[in-house]
Amino acid sequence: MTALIVCHFVLAAFARPLVRALGRRAFVVLALPPAAATVWAATQWNTAASGSAVTWTWRWMPAYDVTVALRFDALAELMVLLAAGIGTLVLLYCASYFTDGTPQLAGFAGNLLAFAGAMLALVLADDLISLYVFWELTTVFSFLLIGYDSEQKHSRRSALQALTVTTLGGLAMLVGFLIIGQSAGTYRISAILADPPRAGLAVSVAVVLILCGALSKSAIWPFSLWLPNAMAAPTPVSAYLHAAAMVKAGVYLVARLAPGFADVPVWRPVVIVLGAATMLLGGWRALRLNDLKLVLAYGTVSQLGFLTLLAGTGNRDTALAAAVMILGHALFKAPLFLVTGIVDHAAGTRDLRRLSGVGRALPHVCTVAVLAAASMAALPPLLGFAAKEAAFDALLHGSTADRWALGITVAGSALTVAYTLRFVWGAFFRKPGAEDTPVHRVGWAFLAPPALLAVCGLVLGPGVGWTDRLFGAYADAFPPSAHPYHLALWHGFGTALLLSAVATAGGVLLFTGHTTVTRLSRRIAWPTADSVFGHLLLGLERFSLQLTGFVQRGSLSVYLATTLLVMLAGQLTVLGVDRPWRGAVAPRVWDVPLQGAVALLTCAAALCCLTVRRRMKAVVLAGLTGYGAALLFVVQGGPDLALTQFCVETVSMIVFVLVLRRMPVHFQESVSTWRRAVRIPVALAAAATLGVVVWVASAARTGAPAGAAMVEEVSHHGLKDVVATILVDLRSWDTMGESAVLAAAAVGVTSLIYLHRRTEGSSLREEVRGRTAWSLTAPGMTGLPHGDEGAPERGWLAAGSTLAPEHRSIVFEVVARLLFHPVLVLSVYLLFCAENMPGGGFVAGLVAGLALITRYLAGGRFELAEAAPLQPGLFTGLGLFLSTGVALLGLADGTVLHAWTHHGRLPLIGEYHIGTPVLFDFGVYLLVLGVVLDIVRALGAKIDRQIERAAAEQAAAAGTPAPPRPAPGTEGTPG
Repeated sequence: MTALIVCHFVLAAFARPLVRALGRRAFVVLALPPAAATVWAATQWNTAASGSAVTWTWRWMPAYDVTVALRFDALAELMVLLAAGIGTLVLLYCASYFTDGTPQLAGFAGNLLAFAGAMLALVLADDLISLYVFWELTTVFSFLLIGYDSEQKHSRRSALQALTVTTLGGLAMLVGFLIIGQSAGTYRISAILADPPRAGLAVSVAVVLILCGALSKSAIWPFSLWLPNAMAAPTPVSAYLHAAAMVKAGVYLVARLAPGFADVPVWRPVVIVLGAATMLLGGWRALRLNDLKLVLAYGTVSQLGFLTLLAGTGNRDTALAAAVMILGHALFKAPLFLVTGIVDHAAGTRDLRRLSGVGRALPHVCTVAVLAAASMAALPPLLGFAAKEAAFDALLHGSTADRWALGITVAGSALTVAYTLRFVWGAFFRKPGAEDTPVHRVGWAFLAPPALLAVCGLVLGPGVGWTDRLFGAYADAFPPSAHPYHLALWHGFGTALLLSAVATAGGVLLFTGHTTVTRLSRRIAWPTADSVFGHLLLGLERFSLQLTGFVQRGSLSVYLATTLLVMLAGQLTVLGVDRPWRGAVAPRVWDVPLQGAVALLTCAAALCCLTVRRRMKAVVLAGLTGYGAALLFVVQGGPDLALTQFCVETVSMIVFVLVLRRMPVHFQESVSTWRRAVRIPVALAAAATLGVVVWVASAARTGAPAGAAMVEEVSHHGLKDVVATILVDLRSWDTMGESAVLAAAAVGVTSLIYLHRRTEGSSLREEVRGRTAWSLTAPGMTGLPHGDEGAPERGWLAAGSTLAPEHRSIVFEVVARLLFHPVLVLSVYLLFCAENMPGGGFVAGLVAGLALITRYLAGGRFELAEAAPLQPGLFTGLGLFLSTGVALLGLADGTVLHAWTHHGRLPLIGEYHIGTPVLFDFGVYLLVLGVVLDIVRALGAKIDRQIERAAAEQAAAAGTPAPPRPAPGTEGTPG
């Protein structure tokens, strides 16, 4: 089972080269994984029909009881055959539906196959969390497939609407899963159904939340608005997702959970009422539409309501009827969608008012459509008739609520017959006064997939008894009935047959009076759900704009004060009510007097920030508070933390200075005396409250500190540095997540600077001869040497020729050049010594970044480009790739981020060992280096370019030529 699922995603990843090489014929290759899944499922028929199950379990994180479990039973057999079998035919159909020149064909092909894999995994999942993951994957891939034609506004809106509705339902469902899992003590679906948690308030809430997810996925009212709009997708998507796969996911979930939760009080009212309402509303709406796909779409909504009603009623016979109806619906609705695509392809339109005489021009297509439509209308001897008979009989012999539901389903079946006749008449019959629609010939490969499905519906009508054993194995999970129903085409004359005849006659009457019905339907029509959704979105957008305008005043001080006041109010309320300090250990003023001195100086620097008006002074004072914190770490005996804090504070101050070049010298926000009098108490109160909270939280510890256990664990592996080991081994999940967040934040910030391109381009050498930010001389300066007259005799920097003489410092250049390589070596040392001494990938990356920053400060952006010719994204991406690769390597031993260690011996060096935590830390090193380099290029080199551009424009406006520049290479070469 696992290999089949993985094959879908692997081959989907290669869809682009396949489509590039084979064109539309690549769909034939892409159909192999679902075809293999279909064959495998067929070989397991007897196993599933006997009531047995094929299971597979992978204990992903045993310590947290996180497993990935798959289970193949009778219901899964049915769903796998539908998802994989129809998926195979739809992929083959795509080979004829599209052309080699269809835009974005590769992405569509990959997404369609990946969706098939996600759907296959969804119906096999035996774990609530795994099911949710694959559930959301189908949502994401359906969003991409519906929005395939992204240049069309309607496609984008329809995709976003489907994503919004199904994702909100999915989130509600996830909360329900968590409640059920906690109540049952397990997330294994089979175990929960074998011993369901006792019905109570929590379980009832969970059931409602789960049903929200299931009903939104299957487009049950009031969530049915997204499915008709999803017809903006290509026809193969409609045939697969919206007839056989995605919309069946919600029905499948209801059918899967019904044996365990149908007796929960809220289950049946929700499922029966909403299912019945959806059946009527969808069928009634389909009677007045003229687009063939929309007629089928609203018919699908109606049928999904019927399926949900049957699957959720919660007795054996309705469950049996639901299973056969799921099969029958897929075998008639999928070919009808595919036939609609053929008609649209051949005639160029789906408007039934413009189609005329297509049945005579395309007799084989018409035959296939009539077979599928007859099954949808439940005419004998097709499978739809046998399924409808089973449903009527099950509801007839059920409870009072079931018999009420029976009356609604008979009315809904009449609507089904009416819109089926409307579809066949509109697509293939001649219209009075209309000329025959010109069509082109349809190849056999194009017609074969819908024809095969329609023939299956015809064969399985008389042969429906072949499925009784399989579907009965699923239905036997419910309490047995007094007279169990068995599937057969003919059960003799009875009430069920009479009701079928009534439904058929009613449908014929509705169709014959379609003009009156259409006029009446439009007269009493409510506002469409789509328009309601649009007005809700518009109202939400307007409210958001008004709220944003009210809250976002553009003052950082107001934002910060608001945040601090809210924090103060919440914390002081909790402190005042709970009084958690009672019984807490009194805090010590300091461990050693030196801590008090450092803390006093740090607080003094922080308080001075409140009074300065120059930005540079504020940056320096804020930096001093950071250095003060680092000194406290030193005094406390935390060299790793101190080293990291020093490096972070240094890089932060340099970044601040680079940014300040483009900002005014003084703070421009005018602050009145009373505002200043308010701000200072707020800041001091926030600091004091936070200090008290930290003390209370620390004093409230009841468990034993984990430090001793971590020290013992680290020493057990022959290591000494506990902090570094925690970061790259014991808590490496946190480190990997924080690394990804750091990379995303850096990319986001620097992208605000790089509005167009993130590269320096290929013209660096040519730009050396022009005016640069580091060669600009302030106007009015006289008596200063120019050119080579004042330049040093020896060039210590590779880009020294780009510097104006008055901007150069020979001492700084020499120091930068001499220290650059030793600092890089120091960073490598800090990386590899972290097992036993202070260091690590993070601080090592910062040190390497400081080396590059020094080269930039000494020689400008060209010097930075010479020192680091590679793009920052390469370092960042390679670091993430390496860390993630090391994490996934642990799967070889059964868990992510499992640590491996290799011991060996080298000549001259002797004994050595290397572990995967070092490789993981090296990925962090590269990532941090890339982030620092990216920030320096954005806030340093990019701002340099802006300064140069502004100076050039100013010079051009003044008509003054650029000052003479020395030619590159005239200063000598670096030693």
